[in-house]
Amino acid sequence: MLKDILYKVSLRTVKGDTNTAIKDLQIDSRKVSQGSCFIAIRGTISDGHQFINTAVENGAAAIVCEALPASLKDGVTYVEVETSAVAAGFMSHNFYDEPSLKLKLVGVTGTNGKTTIATLLWKLFTALGYKCGLISTIQNQVGNEVISSTHTTPDVISVNALLKKMVDAGCTKVFMECSSHAIHQHRITGLQFSGALFSNITHDHLDYHKTFDEYIRVKKSWFDALPATAFAISNADDKRGAVMLQNTAAKKYFYSLKTMADFKGKILENSLVGLHMLVNDSEVYFRLIGEFNAYNLLAVYGAAICLGEEKGNVLQVLSSLDGAEGRFDYMVSANDRIIGIVDYAHTPDALLNVLATIKKLRQGNEHIITVIGCGGDRDKTKRPIMAAAACEHSDRVIFTADNPRSEDPLEILKEMETGVNVVARKKYITIADRREAIKTAVSLAVKEDIILVAGKGHEKYQEIQGVKYDFDDKKILNEMFELLDK
Repeated sequence: MLKDILYKVSLRTVKGDTNTAIKDLQIDSRKVSQGSCFIAIRGTISDGHQFINTAVENGAAAIVCEALPASLKDGVTYVEVETSAVAAGFMSHNFYDEPSLKLKLVGVTGTNGKTTIATLLWKLFTALGYKCGLISTIQNQVGNEVISSTHTTPDVISVNALLKKMVDAGCTKVFMECSSHAIHQHRITGLQFSGALFSNITHDHLDYHKTFDEYIRVKKSWFDALPATAFAISNADDKRGAVMLQNTAAKKYFYSLKTMADFKGKILENSLVGLHMLVNDSEVYFRLIGEFNAYNLLAVYGAAICLGEEKGNVLQVLSSLDGAEGRFDYMVSANDRIIGIVDYAHTPDALLNVLATIKKLRQGNEHIITVIGCGGDRDKTKRPIMAAAACEHSDRVIFTADNPRSEDPLEILKEMETGVNVVARKKYITIADRREAIKTAVSLAVKEDIILVAGKGHEKYQEIQGVKYDFDDKKILNEMFELLDK
């Protein structure tokens, strides 16, 4: 009944009967059918209030909105609320029988590391014998069933439907990426989190949030809203790590490689074979590579301890796990032993982390050849910064198209080039065709050189003018190794 679904929603006006049976919730008027409740949300691209009449014509039994339409149709219940997006969060949670209260839901936010941390948590707890759910950029999983993913965090109705499916399948723990967009757009409002993790915060999404302070505020607001029953874990080595937790009611924990913390790590050795670390005085070998993964592992370890697992079991399983697809995913060519690395790095900080890791892994005079682009219709301010970082920390750089989306790839590349100083100009070439760029990188590489193909990671497509074309960096890199007999 509509009155049950409206529990916890801040109501302004109700016109009609709330003892109305609701078949489903919709935020897209085109999906409305007889008995639906349409929630009109003001989005970044369109305003759902413009489609209220369409929803009514399609058979909506109820309309939830921030401003009532001029004319109301008999037999339809109209509910005016303060903020439709917030209402959608509580309504979705109620409609799907409060799924987040029936399992342990742990969220992960931060600029970099979200996917790796969430994926590692899913792999760890699955290996420990639990049936788990995963909601991530790469894919969603209900136990071992894989469901394709289109957003870091799905829309609020889809999130709750997915959590309900996980509850019904017997999942007891769910690990979820929580992007700043999702927090700001109330896609996770209404969910009850058992735990929350913060990885780091760096320059990203300023096309959406406009200022870095606003980006930080949005991330922090999620921690501020956590209940006292939850745990909150933050990176003590990030300069905003303490700020994130300063107003939370949740129990606070920190992880660190550099200072005293609840979950303290120290890197003893970092090589292409993996990480050799001390974790709270236990010596452990991990298969993951790089300092950034040392942080990811500490976050995962901390969450597992907070969820009541035994330290020895956690470290034993973690030591055997691989990371997420497209995150420092590497291969070695058959003949020349060229190392090819595919990574999702699409922010300046992530790119610097990957290149710093590669430099530390170099045994001698191997050259680093980086293939890099920047996505279209996204934060333009990071384009010259990305280009400068690539040139500063690589021997050769090839600028190429990423996902240009609706933009002209050549214009994106010109904006990247403005970040390159006079000294570094000899280091780079521009090849808009991504396949040709990867081929050129392989042809330039000699024995035991290192090629980094950055920006797209796990993605199996390239988005150009609204069309997604098949494109897999890892597959093409392997093809070029074979084609050029490397």
